[in-house]
Amino acid sequence: MHVSIQPLRVEDAPAIVDAEDDETVRWLSGQPSTTEGTAAYVARLADDAASGKGKRAFGIWVDGQCVGTVDYDPDGVDGCESGDVNIAYGVAPWVRGRGVAVRAVELMCEMIRDQGIGTRAIIRADERNPASARVAEKAGFVHLRNMLTEAAEAGHRGPVTMRVFGRDLRPRDSA
Repeated sequence: MHVSIQPLRVEDAPAIVDAEDDETVRWLSGQPSTTEGTAAYVARLADDAASGKGKRAFGIWVDGQCVGTVDYDPDGVDGCESGDVNIAYGVAPWVRGRGVAVRAVELMCEMIRDQGIGTRAIIRADERNPASARVAEKAGFVHLRNMLTEAAEAGHRGPVTMRVFGRDLRPRDSA
């Protein structure tokens, strides 16, 4: 099984929507996606990328099929410190538990480090989502702290307790 990441394209929207299920909605998006809405979101992200700011999103590809997304946000989401880059991910149910999300996160960390985007990767996992915490741990992240978010997260009303995981991305000789 070959896992790769590629910048999202508008034409990937149908595959992204097809890869979504109730778990994706619960933990990541907060509501079911549409092809049109997803295409518009990808276009907005491409505009931000062209201007050199904001979140970057990538498709997760397994053996030539788009099975999810992984993104990074260097713009200081809740729970991040200076130099931190937040990573979020979601994969289709038919590839869960096979190391796909772990590999995608590892590839994202390599990109962030190689491009000098940040010095530490952060994954924020809802405390009620142990699968997300396992992905973080298997990808070499360590639990840093728990935090109560300041705002509602993906479809949840009110603050949510998040487990914050971090992975140092500085080259070994400068760490």
